[in-house]
Formats: sequence, C-alpha cells, structure tokens
Amino acid sequence: MKKIVLTGAAGRLGSYLREPLSKMADELVSTDIADDIGTLYKGESYQKGDLASLDDMLSVLKGAEMVVHMGAVADEAPFEQLLGPNFVGAYNIWESAYRNGLRRVVYASSIHAVGMHPKNQFIDTEVRHRPDTFYGLAKCFAEDLGSMYWDKRGLESVHMRILSCAQVTNARALGSWLSYDDLILLTKRCIETPVTGFSVIYGVSDNDRAPVDNSKAHFLGYQPKDNAEQYAEQILADEPPMDPQDPGHMCHGGPFASVELGNSGTAQMNIVDDTKKV
Repeated sequence: MKKIVLTGAAGRLGSYLREPLSKMADELVSTDIADDIGTLYKGESYQKGDLASLDDMLSVLKGAEMVVHMGAVADEAPFEQLLGPNFVGAYNIWESAYRNGLRRVVYASSIHAVGMHPKNQFIDTEVRHRPDTFYGLAKCFAEDLGSMYWDKRGLESVHMRILSCAQVTNARALGSWLSYDDLILLTKRCIETPVTGFSVIYGVSDNDRAPVDNSKAHFLGYQPKDNAEQYAEQILADEPPMDPQDPGHMCHGGPFASVELGNSGTAQMNIVDDTKKV
C-alpha cells in the first residue's frame, strides 16, 4: 500500500496505531489538531489538520488508499462541542475520501451507538441503533454515513464499535476490554481484508464475559488474543455489588448510559492515561 492516513494521531489510541500502520504502507500520514506529535516513525509524516475543515481533510487524504479515522472528541459533551469534530468531521472524512478516490474508511465507532441496549441482551452487529449520548449519536451518524456512501458511491467502510480500550480498572471492563494489541490486530484486519463493503464489527478482546456477538463479522478474520478474566478476582474483590436499577450498570454503554446528556461519561471511568511515547 502506498499511503495510509491516520486521524487522531495525538490521541491515546492513535498513539498505539502509529507504529504498526507505518509498517503497512510506503507512507503514513498522521494528522491531528496538535502542533506536532513528537518523534516520527520511519515512513511517517505529520500534517496538522482540523476535522471540521473540509479543505484540510481534502489535503490530508490526497493520494491515500485508506484512512483510519480515530479523530474525535472522545467523550460526551454538549452537542455544540461535538458538532464540528464528530459530526461534520465524519462527513468531511467520507466526502474527502470519495473525492480523492480512496478505497476504504476504517472508522473508530463505539458501543455507545447502541449503548442503551440492556447488557443481558447478547447483541450482534445488526442490532438497531440505540445511542446513550450525543457522543453515541455521532457514532450512529457516521455508521449511517458509511452505509450511504457504500450504497450510493461505492466507498467501503469498516466500523469498529470499540467497547473500552483502556486498562482494566472496573467490573464492566471484564467484558468490554479491548487490549491495545487486539486493537492493532483488529485495525490490521479491517485494512487487509480484500472486500468489506459496509461492515460493522465490535472492538473487544476474547473476554469470557464479552457481552457482544461478532459472528456476523467473521469474514474480517479478527481473532482476538487477550482476555480480561486475568483481572477478575482482584477487580471483583475491590468493587461493591452492582445496582440493577442503575443504567450505568445494566446497559451496554456503562456510565454513558446514566449521565445526563452533555455531561462527561469518561469522568466516571477511571481511565489511565498511558498514551504511548515514541
């Protein structure tokens, strides 16, 4: 592959994808709104760009074959704050990909697109959208955008509905954990699969307690390696029993299912900032 673009390269998840993606193409162009992202890997260049600017994205995606779109405000926030980067930004990525003749968009979607489904329902990749926040609504928008661009314009996309890609620090993560190694593996499969059309796959490791069904996405060849059960004994010993009346405990979206619209969901999740440093 000649050129891959990675958006959100300054973010925590993007930091783990930069090196492996730099080895999958002659050129990796990483982009974000930060002034720089520090030391670059061999074959990687950095181009500052604003997702809310169509001109910026048209420039960044020029000459690329695929874009891995990880960039966004990665939390619930007032709609007005999400509108530019998360909603308009998604349109700008797909429209720029189409105009530049890209083959595929690999998109970091989220469980929050379906976060209000009860966790005792083992949901598959075809369950109806049921967003838990404005953040989740933006993921629904991007998934529908990807579906439309495939149906109307033949632009492929794979939507990785990531559950929780962070260190295991709570009971919910025993089912929802996606390890960084499995994130890398999943992203590679989304890039390497010869034909995808419009596809949805859950981003989750091989957890004993995984609450989602990826059987309809087997053609992507994703076989996760890690399992959060190794953390179960300690996590369950430290946490009080869950409240069956709390949507944050009973719905797939976790804390995002219980917060008021516009309020941070990650503030309740004790996420460790272990961004990879070059």
